[in-house]
Amino acid sequence: MPSRRRALRLAGGAATAASASVLLPSPADAARRRAAPDRPRTLEEDDARQSRKRRRKYRPARYRATPVLSVQSRHLVNRFSFGITPQLAAEVRAAGGHLAWFDRQLATPYDARARGLADWWPDLHLSAAAIFKRATMLDRDTLEVGYDIGKRTVVRRIVSPTPVLEVMTKFWENLLHVPIAADNVSVFRADYGEQIRARALGRYDDLLKTAVLHPAMLMYLGNAGSTKAHPNENLGRELLELHTLGVGHHTEDDVKASARILTGWRVKLYSTWEPFYSEVDHWTGPVRVRDFADDNVAADGRDLTLRFLSYLSHHPDTARRIATKLVRTFVSDQVPKALVERLAAVYLANDTQIRPVLRTLVRSPEFKKAVDQKVRDADEDVAASYRLLGARISRPRSDFSAANQVYWQVAGLGLAPLTWPRPDGPPVDNAAWSTATRVLASVSLHWEMAGGWPEDDVTFARRTSYLPQKEMAFRKFVDHLSRVLLQRPSTEDLLHACCLATGYRPTTRVTKRSDLFRGRWQKLMTTFLDSPAYYRH
Repeated sequence: MPSRRRALRLAGGAATAASASVLLPSPADAARRRAAPDRPRTLEEDDARQSRKRRRKYRPARYRATPVLSVQSRHLVNRFSFGITPQLAAEVRAAGGHLAWFDRQLATPYDARARGLADWWPDLHLSAAAIFKRATMLDRDTLEVGYDIGKRTVVRRIVSPTPVLEVMTKFWENLLHVPIAADNVSVFRADYGEQIRARALGRYDDLLKTAVLHPAMLMYLGNAGSTKAHPNENLGRELLELHTLGVGHHTEDDVKASARILTGWRVKLYSTWEPFYSEVDHWTGPVRVRDFADDNVAADGRDLTLRFLSYLSHHPDTARRIATKLVRTFVSDQVPKALVERLAAVYLANDTQIRPVLRTLVRSPEFKKAVDQKVRDADEDVAASYRLLGARISRPRSDFSAANQVYWQVAGLGLAPLTWPRPDGPPVDNAAWSTATRVLASVSLHWEMAGGWPEDDVTFARRTSYLPQKEMAFRKFVDHLSRVLLQRPSTEDLLHACCLATGYRPTTRVTKRSDLFRGRWQKLMTTFLDSPAYYRH
């Protein structure tokens, strides 16, 4: 037996050894730890490490001297304009917010002069007979006049001080679509667009009557030559299917009766081109479309037509169809049925007035939740690019002038303005404008415009005018540009992309003498115009 002193000494040594075993690694642990630095990291570990480094390096700055609209203000103004400029943002703030600005826009009187833009394309002042005569003399084809209409349409969207009116004009021209490329329709198409624009914020009852009985529509859908012996059903069908009740809410007998009601509305085609009413061509006899019934005994069916169109414009199915189109255009591709029903009720309660419907729409919870859920289409992309780049467009002097090139720039993204070939109007869903082809075309467009093309009869904002102070870090300048161009602060991803595009570090100092404003500027601006925040609105 060991002595007591030896036992204590042995116990103490054991305790010390035990403590050491806790503090010191075992030979096996030490070997593993020595080998640890050489162990390859997993992909997840490497991604996480790189992400942490990138966050530290590309942490965005905040240049709060440049204000931005609130998320809801940006959302509404983007949906109801063709690009938010600093001037438009200031206008919204001066009005007391986005809703006050919107209500003021709705109350703005229609300006029939349209800022004199028709003077830029003199043929738009000519009568239908004069346009056709020039075409027969091989002076200028009617389709070229149609192109002029498209050019004026895009330029007007860029420069107009009443963007809500322009947006709603586009909406109704899509719903009541008459393409400029249809056979000789261009002789009437300029006035057709003006008539829609004048009623775009009024009563749909008035708008429907004006559009359906306009010679452009009569000619496009065959009613200009429709007779009681041979009623043309095209306009009668599209009136029910597209302009009012909608697919599935009428029968073939309804279509035939609709076509018979519309007989008599004619155009003196290929002669004087005058619209007229022909009693001898009006079909008489009982007609019924849904709940609308009439003995139709009078040779003059004009009053019958107006009563019929008024019935259709006030029908609950029409109210729901228009509400659905509004929601799909301005809210989301996934149409909330409850919102459609509320908007339809407002439409009917207000005698087809569109202003109360729009006020209800922009104040709805569904609209407020739909931030960044829509994709800019082709003409919105071109118009916004001009506006965000501070372009000032002058009267065109040649085919290469910006005011003429805008039309072909939109066409290059997939669809020339006002040329959709079918009467159902161009698509407004995201899928139609989110293809790889469209993205590549937009990248090319943005690259050219950021580089200052077109060059003729247009000036873009001076590059150094974007620099808000004499010198600043690149990361802070990126934040400033993001606020100016996108109406939102910059992000880590945006700063990283700008650094990759320009070769600048986040800490690089920027002055007016920096080469950023020369060879690298095109890459920088294109980065903003190709960002997801630009495409979504």
